[in-house]
Amino acid sequence: MSTAARTTREARPTDAAAVGRVAADVPADERLGARRLGVPSLVSMIIAASAPLTVVAGGVPSNFAVTGLLGIPLSFVVLGAVLLLFAIGYAAMSRHVHNAGAFFAYIAKGLGKPTGVGASLVALVAYNCMQIGIAGMFGFVLSSLLDGMFGLSVPWWACALAAWVLVGLLGVNRIDVNAKVIGVIVLLEFAVVIVFDVMGLRAAPEGITADGLLPEQLFTAGVGAALVFSIAAFMGFESGAIYNEEVKDPKTTAGRATVIAITVIALFYAFSAWAVVVSEGPSGVVPRAQEFGPDLMFAFFAENTPAWWVDLANILFLTSLIAALLAFHNIVARYFFSLGRERILPQFLAHTSRRTGAPVAGSLAQSVLSLVVIGLFGFAGAGSDDPLYPVVTLFTWLTNMGAFGLILLMAMTSLAVIGFLRGYADEYGAWTRIVAPALAGLGLIVLFALVVVNFPVLIGAEGPSVLSWLLPLIVVAPGAFGTAWALWLKANRPQTYARIATGGELA
Repeated sequence: MSTAARTTREARPTDAAAVGRVAADVPADERLGARRLGVPSLVSMIIAASAPLTVVAGGVPSNFAVTGLLGIPLSFVVLGAVLLLFAIGYAAMSRHVHNAGAFFAYIAKGLGKPTGVGASLVALVAYNCMQIGIAGMFGFVLSSLLDGMFGLSVPWWACALAAWVLVGLLGVNRIDVNAKVIGVIVLLEFAVVIVFDVMGLRAAPEGITADGLLPEQLFTAGVGAALVFSIAAFMGFESGAIYNEEVKDPKTTAGRATVIAITVIALFYAFSAWAVVVSEGPSGVVPRAQEFGPDLMFAFFAENTPAWWVDLANILFLTSLIAALLAFHNIVARYFFSLGRERILPQFLAHTSRRTGAPVAGSLAQSVLSLVVIGLFGFAGAGSDDPLYPVVTLFTWLTNMGAFGLILLMAMTSLAVIGFLRGYADEYGAWTRIVAPALAGLGLIVLFALVVVNFPVLIGAEGPSVLSWLLPLIVVAPGAFGTAWALWLKANRPQTYARIATGGELA
């Protein structure tokens, strides 16, 4: 397709005129900061959202315990392959679409603006759920640590609010400052997990074995639940494109960072999960995981290292959660900014700091939402004697709601990539434009179906319950509202409708 034809397809005359008027009117306090992020910084921010230490110490043992399968390490390889297929088209599209509301803009350009606006609200709810849910885990871990190390009895919600203050302060700062803080934390996380991996392979009570990586140990009854648990470890990998207005090279940085992050996450988690199998022995890993759950790694350290190392590992587990909280906070802030800039949500949400370039209004909006939800769960659990209350409710419910929404959005984005790249046949081959995103879309649709089927298991329900349909409904209902809102804008505010998914291209 010729350049002229492609331009005609991407921006109808009425849209182009409206976009031109908008570009001239964008005030300085509705623009993100200067392009400060390179590939290494962006990779660390993407990986931070997946919280490596949290996944290996908490997610992997929980997966062994719930599914009873040895093939958990292989599940990371399988999912990594699907997500790399997704990243091929995603990276290609990121060269042409630079918008802080990544999923929203991609789906709007590939599947239509009404669908894109609906997706934007699903994304906003899903990312908020991920961020606020992690605060519940942080509150529990810090409360337990203070009790165990100093004998202090501090309620979980007060501990969660400590993280809330820190993340809120960092969230209104320069993005490169955030990236440096996150980068240090991620390196420390990797160091702790690598120490565990080496010690686990040295312990090897049943010897070094390929158990955990054999197909027959994964592809059996329970494989659906195993894949659903493991996909949570990748959540946030797609966030690279959200920073495309703040990276040094918008055409290449996000795409490269996404591919690198997926590769590192998949291989590192697969290797570390295999090290868990070897450290406990194939015959012992499932029973031990069922006995200790998320404390399995720390139990191993307690048996094989000095007490100070166990305490240090627990502290770094907390910093891992801080990094994840900050990563998702930044994502939500930029979604609020993007939707406010394009007047889908109130315009004040587009306000940025002229000093730091941070989306201040979006950051504050996320902080207020987080405070309200933490307060509600704190009030509801005031009479509970269960110390795990914030984990089995706030953390479990909200993070699984978030994963539910994000997997749906990834499947939709795969289809949107196919729609968008139809006009770039002269730039990309069929593999990038059609085959890879189609295969990824198929895999993600299957994975989404598995999430739906296994959702009661994910939230710890005994079979179908009100929560098993109410929680997913809370995520997808805003999508229907957003689609209807876009259609209303099209009929009543055509200039606002015309600017949808164009904000990031105005600079």
